[in-house]
Amino acid sequence: MTVGSRRFNRQLGDAGAMLLGLLLLIWTLAPLYNMLLVAVQDKEDVFSTNIWPPHPKLAAFTTVLTESYWYLTHYWRQMGNSAVIGTMVALLTLAIGSVTSFAITRLRVRLGWLLTNAALLTYVIPMSFLAIPFFGIMQKYGLGDSRWAVIAVEVTFATPYAIFIFSQYSASIPVELDEAARIDGASPPQVFFRIYLPLMAPALVAIGTYALLLAWNEYLYAFLLLSSDSTITVPVVLGKFLNSDEAPWNYLMAASIVYALPPLVIYYVFRRYMTAGLTMGGVKG
Repeated sequence: MTVGSRRFNRQLGDAGAMLLGLLLLIWTLAPLYNMLLVAVQDKEDVFSTNIWPPHPKLAAFTTVLTESYWYLTHYWRQMGNSAVIGTMVALLTLAIGSVTSFAITRLRVRLGWLLTNAALLTYVIPMSFLAIPFFGIMQKYGLGDSRWAVIAVEVTFATPYAIFIFSQYSASIPVELDEAARIDGASPPQVFFRIYLPLMAPALVAIGTYALLLAWNEYLYAFLLLSSDSTITVPVVLGKFLNSDEAPWNYLMAASIVYALPPLVIYYVFRRYMTAGLTMGGVKG
């Protein structure tokens, strides 16, 4: 094969890769653009076939920000509920997962590997199958219509993955650091706080973000376990739009876009740490 033929084949391959990437980009962004398209139109125009809104307006976003629609009268309080639940789930998942992985990988707890694998078995049963049992348990413990009920459920499902990732990531940290600290008189808690946690920072950020987004996007358990306007989260409120005889899709899309902004910002702020934490956790050193 001549040099010209190889160059042509390479250029053809690059062009094909660019075309495929462009198609995937359009496929990914099309739903997001449609959300924005609906949000900036009047309710009567949302089902039009326009690719570009003829008269774009921000009235729907104003309605959301000022809570001027009856489904959105407690929108910011419910946004706060989502933030509280997501933050608590992230903190508790990090606390339980880091302490457990430290005990398994650094303190060499007997049969610790069995605990890690047994925790992962919880993912064999889909979350939706456990909704009714969890509902009954929370009612018996007096946690009906309590944000702590959703927090407990989300921590239950996020912690096994956290333990697994932390245990795998911990394998990349030399055990000699712990031994040197113990020789200098450091206790296990001091080793945990001064050596283990600082070196685990990328994994902590990755799992914390994962747990926060898991709770932020939760609908099923929030719908089952929360009922009053003062405790429900935004996904539950948005779901109510689908039960209405009058469907203001522009308000729904505007509220969804506003709700999507915080996790989007969080993801892009910590994306490098997430990549490092999850890839290191996926390969055992």
